[in-house]
Amino acid sequence: MDRSSHPRSRRLAPFVALAAAAALTLAGCSSSSGGKKSEEGGANASAGKATTPRMTVALVTHQSPGDTFWDIVRKGAEAAAAKDNIKLVYSADPNAGNQANLVQNAIDQKVDGIAVTLAKPDALKSVVAKAKGANIPVVGLNSGVSDWKKLGLLEFFGQDETVAGEAFGKKLNEVGAKHTVCVIQEQGNIGLTQRCDGVKKTFSGKTDVLYVNGTDMPSVKSTITAKLKQDKSIDYVATLGAPFALTAVQSVSDAGSKARIATFDLNKDLTKAIQNGTIQFAVDQQPYLQGYLAIDSLWLYKNNGNYSGGGEQPVLTGPAFVDKTNVDKVAQFAAKGTR
Repeated sequence: MDRSSHPRSRRLAPFVALAAAAALTLAGCSSSSGGKKSEEGGANASAGKATTPRMTVALVTHQSPGDTFWDIVRKGAEAAAAKDNIKLVYSADPNAGNQANLVQNAIDQKVDGIAVTLAKPDALKSVVAKAKGANIPVVGLNSGVSDWKKLGLLEFFGQDETVAGEAFGKKLNEVGAKHTVCVIQEQGNIGLTQRCDGVKKTFSGKTDVLYVNGTDMPSVKSTITAKLKQDKSIDYVATLGAPFALTAVQSVSDAGSKARIATFDLNKDLTKAIQNGTIQFAVDQQPYLQGYLAIDSLWLYKNNGNYSGGGEQPVLTGPAFVDKTNVDKVAQFAAKGTR
C-alpha cells in the first residue's frame, strides 16, 4: 500500500518493524523438515508452524452483533493461532460489564494469555489486575492506546484514535469541507469519542456530533437521514465504521442531501464504494494485523520472553488513508478479508 499519506510514519516504523521482525524470526527459526525439538531444547516446526507446547489464549473484544470489522480482527488472530499451535477462544460483548465477566471466565479457565480491547477501560481495570495476579499475561488491541500502560498490560497493538481523528480533520480541510457531522455508533466508547474529538480539533469548519444506535442499522439510517434533512448545510458525513458509511449513503439519498461521505475503517464493500466514488476516503487501522500481532505476541512472550515496544510504546497499525489514489492496491487484500 502507498504509505505517502500515513501520519507519523517515521515514528511508527520502529515498532511495526519490530513486530514484523519477530514474526519473520519465528518463521525462519521454527521451520524444519523433521518437525522435532532440537538438542538445545528449542522447538522446531514443519511448514512454518510451531511445535511448542499447546497454548490456550482468550481474545475478548467489545464487538457488537453484526459488526463485520471484528471478522477481520478475528481472522488475523486465527492465522497467528494456527501458526503458533494455540487454541484460540474468542468471546465478545459490547457491554463493558459483560466483557469484564468474559475476561474473568478466561482467568477461571486458566488460559495461557489474554488479548483484550479496552473501549471502556475503567470497567476492565479490576479484572485485568486479577489476570495479572494469576500470572496470566495480558495484551491490548484496537481500543485503549491511552490506558493500556495504566492498566498494566504487557503490550498494545492498534491505532492512536486521537491522531487518527486529527488526521481526518486535516483531510476534510484539504477536500474543502465546511460542515461535517461525526456519527458515533456507541456512546461511551472512548476510542470513538477520541476520533470525533480529533476531527473537531483540526477541522477548520463546523463539526456536529450525532449519536446513533449501532446495533440497529435501520435506526442508524433514519437518524442520519433526519439530521441531513434538518440541516442542509452539512456537506460531509464522517462515520466511524465501514457498515455505517455504507448505510449513510442511503441516508444521503433519502434526505436529498448533497453531502459526501468519508469514514474510519474499511472492508471489501467499502473499497468498492471508494472505487466508484460513493465514499470519498477511509482511514485504515489494519484490524487483521491487530488480531495477528496480539495473539502472536503472547506466543513470543511465553516461549522467548519477547515483547514489543519495550513495554513502554504501542505498536501502531494505523492510521493510513485509502482513497482513489491507492484503493486499487488495497482492494485486492480487502477482498481476501485481510484489510
